[in-house]
Amino acid sequence: MIIETPKDPKFKRIYEKHCKLLKLNGLQPKTIDAYSRAIRRIGQYFEHDLNHLSFDQLTDYFSDLVESHSWSAVKLDLYGLKFFYTHVLKKEWVDIPMVKAPKTSRIPDILTIKQLQSLFMATNRLSYRVFFFVTYSMGLRLGESLLLQVGDIDTDKMKVHIRDAKGNKDRLVPLPHNALSVLRNFWRVHRHPTFIFPNRKRGLTNAHLAEKPMDRGGVQTAMKSVVTELGIKKRSLAIRCATALQPIC
Repeated sequence: MIIETPKDPKFKRIYEKHCKLLKLNGLQPKTIDAYSRAIRRIGQYFEHDLNHLSFDQLTDYFSDLVESHSWSAVKLDLYGLKFFYTHVLKKEWVDIPMVKAPKTSRIPDILTIKQLQSLFMATNRLSYRVFFFVTYSMGLRLGESLLLQVGDIDTDKMKVHIRDAKGNKDRLVPLPHNALSVLRNFWRVHRHPTFIFPNRKRGLTNAHLAEKPMDRGGVQTAMKSVVTELGIKKRSLAIRCATALQPIC
């Protein structure tokens, strides 16, 4: 189903209010996008009348949604609707007990050291190769690595300050000596005064002029390309330094 931008004047007004309140509540950009998309989708489903939805109507909506989307999307729509009810419509929210993902217990796949080394070496572009190594060696999320700044690296305490991590919280992570060495050598190439991983559009020669960090989509595309090339079939590539990468660090 294609989710259209709201055109109904009345719904468009409350949708725009929803978007403004999401920002004012300090939610992360990805959460804002998800909750906004949820209201567009739900609004489209109910012909833009969300003021008096019954339990049966919501049951029908989420039953249809779970047939065509992941449980992650279902949860985000539920949370987005809850925010809309409580902050925009100013109505009391009653939890919907039937929306509950089935319980699963999976152990994430772990890459071997040999596979990790192959992954790094198969990455031709220096910025991506350094990015992958640093992300894995410090056990960071993609977004956390992208936003790393020069001032976040504490070489005296061998710690890295991760800002606005999950839950909008900061945290400190250990800085492996190998990762520090790689970061220093990489910084000497681009010499950006702020970003550890400056945007690649100007090339490495002019990377010090970049106004923002590397593009998330470019990093993800590069990772998928290398994984496909190497024939690695794993459910999860989020490997922590304390497990598969420990000997490398």
